[in-house]
Amino acid sequence: MRAVPLFLAAGLAAALDNGLAVTPQLGWNTWNSFACNMNETVVLDAARRIVELGFKDLGYNYVVLDDCWSAGRNSSGYLVPDKKKFPSGIADVANKIHDMGLKIGIYSSAGTMTCGHYAGSLGYEKKDAEVWASWGIDYLKYDNCYNLGEEGTPKLSYDRYNAMSKALNETGREILYSLCNWGVDGPWNFAPTMANSWRMSGDLTNVWDRDDVNCPCSEHEGLDCKLPGYHCSIMNVVNKAVFFAQKAYPGAWNDLDMLQVGNGGLTEDEAISHFSLWAAMKSPLLMTNVMTKIDGPTLSILQNTAVLAVSQDPRGSSAVRIWRHYVDGGEIQMYSGPLSGNDQVVLLLNGGSEAREMNATLSDIFWLSGAEGTAPQLKYEWDVYDLWAARMSNDTANAIIHQKENATLPFNMTAHGGASKVYAQVPLPTSTALMGKKVSTVKAGGSVKAHVKPHGVAMFRLRAVEKKDEL
Repeated sequence: MRAVPLFLAAGLAAALDNGLAVTPQLGWNTWNSFACNMNETVVLDAARRIVELGFKDLGYNYVVLDDCWSAGRNSSGYLVPDKKKFPSGIADVANKIHDMGLKIGIYSSAGTMTCGHYAGSLGYEKKDAEVWASWGIDYLKYDNCYNLGEEGTPKLSYDRYNAMSKALNETGREILYSLCNWGVDGPWNFAPTMANSWRMSGDLTNVWDRDDVNCPCSEHEGLDCKLPGYHCSIMNVVNKAVFFAQKAYPGAWNDLDMLQVGNGGLTEDEAISHFSLWAAMKSPLLMTNVMTKIDGPTLSILQNTAVLAVSQDPRGSSAVRIWRHYVDGGEIQMYSGPLSGNDQVVLLLNGGSEAREMNATLSDIFWLSGAEGTAPQLKYEWDVYDLWAARMSNDTANAIIHQKENATLPFNMTAHGGASKVYAQVPLPTSTALMGKKVSTVKAGGSVKAHVKPHGVAMFRLRAVEKKDEL
């Protein structure tokens, strides 16, 4: 499967008429930590910490209000915010968030009610889009609850979600459109024409790998597989998403759901694997941890610029699963994908319960460029950079959190022109912050090898030693 050429991807993205999410969106969402207990204070406190802790400089710029923010509709049919939760009004909150250099998102459902039983937007698309634009909203997460049965065929789902897409575009305001219909009716086939991202499965929970009756289909079962649900484990979602990787391109992304890093339930190795997989597969990265209570390991994982550089790579090609094997204690997988400047990302996933030695041959790594050892990349030597080897220490992260003297980010993105400009450089500068640590050089016919912990990953960036322009 060949990656979408940049010139073609740009043309496809333009069809959305908003020019947003050229790379997967980064930000923070209220739901997993606060659910319906979110309010104006929660949102603004989180926004301040996003700025203070350096997340904004790394590209995390959307602050998204999820469900339960509204108090219904006024006599003219327009949504109004809950005055107890937002005494200053959402427009005022939006102004304050914009003053911090961030953007604000909001939530609704393509149904008569939201999932939390608040007023939905079905039939009110134009009014709702107008009021959000008047408040200064920059992002819409659009759910699928209480849809009056208007699903079951791609055309039904297309029409319902396209109504909001048109309404948003007609406001004249740039509003990123995050479609959230849980994979119903195969949104990867129609959503790219109308949305910047689409949820491809049920709701993710902070569990590594566990079958749950509330999240059907631990294995892909074709058209009869019921993708929606909740309590979906990380491995469940990943093993569904691999089948749609090729559907994403700049401006339109497969959404594997919000990040669970920092919410408990996952070991540190599992959290690293979760973040790595979401970045490599080009899912939007929406944090959901309590920003005012963030700990060192969570900050260190979420601020790994070498992994973020893969997420935000301007080529916009998702890594794909090359192989999957069942072994004693679990399963192992290998992912590979092209990056800008002829670099390559490689990810070795140990889904099992025992540590093991893993390797990926160059023939496997460049399989999509030529089967059976015919890829032109196999003629060259490759420097191998470990993207987690230079991770910020927990001590440094804790110093940043507690604002101790001389606590600064190891790599100041603002000083280097801001995250979007740095990640867009082709090739990226060779630095520990953006490339990780060089660990080996692989010659033609060789392999990338790693010791991988249980439920862990090894993640590498490969860069040709020479003759890169000929690849």
